[in-house]
Amino acid sequence: MAIRIIQTDRPLTDPKVLALRDMLRSGRLTAEGAERADVPAIVSEIIADVGRRGDQAVVELTERIDKVSIRPDQIRVPIEQIHAAHESADADFLSLARRVIDNIRRYQQHIMVKAPPELAWGGRRGGVRYTPIDRVGVYVPGWKAIYPSSLLMTVVPAQVAGVREIALAGPPTESAVNELTLALAGELGIDEVYRLGGAVAVAALALGTEHVRPVQMIAGPGNAFVVEAKKQLFGRVNIDSLAGPSEVLIIADDTAGAVQVAADLLAQAEHNPGSAILVTTSTALANTVAEQVRVQSAKLLRSDEASRCIELYSGIIVVKDLPSACAVANYFAPEHLQIITCDDQAVLDLIRHAGAIFVGPYTPVPVGDYYAGPSHVLPTAGTARYFSALSANSFLKASSVLRYDAAGLAEDADDIIDFATREGLTAHAEAIRKRKAD
Repeated sequence: MAIRIIQTDRPLTDPKVLALRDMLRSGRLTAEGAERADVPAIVSEIIADVGRRGDQAVVELTERIDKVSIRPDQIRVPIEQIHAAHESADADFLSLARRVIDNIRRYQQHIMVKAPPELAWGGRRGGVRYTPIDRVGVYVPGWKAIYPSSLLMTVVPAQVAGVREIALAGPPTESAVNELTLALAGELGIDEVYRLGGAVAVAALALGTEHVRPVQMIAGPGNAFVVEAKKQLFGRVNIDSLAGPSEVLIIADDTAGAVQVAADLLAQAEHNPGSAILVTTSTALANTVAEQVRVQSAKLLRSDEASRCIELYSGIIVVKDLPSACAVANYFAPEHLQIITCDDQAVLDLIRHAGAIFVGPYTPVPVGDYYAGPSHVLPTAGTARYFSALSANSFLKASSVLRYDAAGLAEDADDIIDFATREGLTAHAEAIRKRKAD
């Protein structure tokens, strides 16, 4: 296993850099065995089937895709099972979870947008009102593995925003769903949990079935099928972002430690699929990191998965200076961006596009993945150019609020009537004129 090294003076036009970027943006990062799947077509069929047949489609698709047989009345996990999982959960785990929950709440409360004072001018007042979405569906991936952190990173921001109803869904197991995930649902007061995975879950939450009430927004990360389902159903429901397979791009110079940088690359590559890219000004660092990736990957629990992703989806790009490295980062618009250089702030000032930014040698991505407070649900595949990281603000809607008195309307009336008349919308003009006459 070897990570590719690309040395270039013109990274934004280099064919090898372009090929790597285009592969990441194409959505072709998939788990082994799914490379040749026509993801959009498969997801379209799933959505259509769930829309037509509801529970029956959900049951059949779950057996075919997840290899788990369920009846319609088993789609939702009984409340008693959630409570039992919470009561029997390891006390140390719940204590850890509460510390993480506190961190997330503190951070999300701090960054949550607040309405400014009203703007007042001559008998007119204008403002904005922020209100939470009423009902949100949260997809938690990997319930056959253990990813309870994704539940915390999605549900807690929604609760901080004031979302009234939160429904969880995740791939089923024979017993139900992952017990740690159920325990956290109980800890957070969530009693609506569905045993549904992938595009099936997204379709059921968006469209509704006999046993699944539809939601107004779907949030949470997932594989290529989950991302595609969110994309196709956007408009029927709101979505947080296109949060797919994990990525990291690291900007580093010769002040960075090769051992640590290699470990940071492998931390994303082990996701299967995951992408890990180093952009550096140092050829020596590039070569040493490449060797460290080879050595360290052999010792990982998920060594095969990490090695595959290092070969297929990863690379080291050597550029002439830090501004060039920043240009590459903005070009890729990565999910996670790490900065480890002699002048981290100067580099940060040049960054425009990234889902989450980790500054300095002591801020690796797992700090954000698990503990600090920002959500780890982030835009991927270059969509950080226009999507934001999930936060409490993702669950808020803004409504503009206007108040005019008679004098204020009288002052603006002629201009409004003029504009409406020029558009040929005479009824609009009359709505103003009738009041002007008063």
